[in-house]
Amino acid sequence: MKLLKTLLIALLAAVSVAALAQEATIRKNLAERLPNLPAVDEVSKTPMPGIYEVRINHSDIFYTDAEGNYLIQGSMIDTKARVDLTEQRVEKLTAISFKDLPLKDAFTIVRGNGKRKLAVFEDPNCGYCKRFERDLAKIDNVTVHVFLYPILSADSGEKSRDIWCAKDKGKAFLDWMVRDVTPAKANCDAAAVARNFEYGKKARITGTPTIFFVDGSRVPGAIGTAQIEKQLAEAKP
Repeated sequence: MKLLKTLLIALLAAVSVAALAQEATIRKNLAERLPNLPAVDEVSKTPMPGIYEVRINHSDIFYTDAEGNYLIQGSMIDTKARVDLTEQRVEKLTAISFKDLPLKDAFTIVRGNGKRKLAVFEDPNCGYCKRFERDLAKIDNVTVHVFLYPILSADSGEKSRDIWCAKDKGKAFLDWMVRDVTPAKANCDAAAVARNFEYGKKARITGTPTIFFVDGSRVPGAIGTAQIEKQLAEAKP
């Protein structure tokens, strides 16, 4: 029994060394052959024999062979399970815990008892965001944390500043988004808006609206009232 255990430990050690050597080969060859490729964060095996996942920029996924001779960009599909493995992986890498959102840089709109919660990144000039806000207005008993995220134009930045600096941020925001009442010009320390922009880049928030629920799920794009209700009902912290 002791001999078997010793052999098993030796075998595992050999496998580990071989895996590290394989990873080193892939990293070395990719770096030499593609000098403009960002630094590789991680190399790992995939379910497909002979194919390795190469992760860069935290959540950009590529695939390569054991020698780094080829680099593939695209989705890996499990045809038996009918699952996009690449999409699953990216979702896991970009998942954000609701409690980790920088809520100090958002303002809050409460409806009813406010027991249910969501957060949303929105550009004031985003038409889809305005549609989302009109649907969201029909939802009761919810707390909404709004992050101003001006990514569309310089005017988006100006409107975000005016809303953030308004005496009643929530009212100024909804007046504009739902009732087309232009926010009054205002000035104050609007560094929170700039921080939202930087946070959004790191969190790969590439469009608006982007909605987060308390279970960490992320929904890119506008959804209707029924879908909002469904997501709120299913979201568990």
